[in-house]
Amino acid sequence: MPGLAAASPAPSESQEKKPLKPCCACPETKKARDACIIEKGEENCGPLIEAHKECMRALGFKI
Repeated sequence: MPGLAAASPAPSESQEKKPLKPCCACPETKKARDACIIEKGEENCGPLIEAHKECMRALGFKI
């Protein structure tokens, strides 16, 4: 069926340009921030929270 092949999009172009999701960005700072918040509470983890925000901003997220 020649019409079927022409109708399907090129998978390589759409798969290469997937945008980074906020949940997957900056895993190192996110892990440290989350561990601190669980152990010490949010009010005691300001520097780690700010470090994660800076990492997210560096990747283009508006935080």
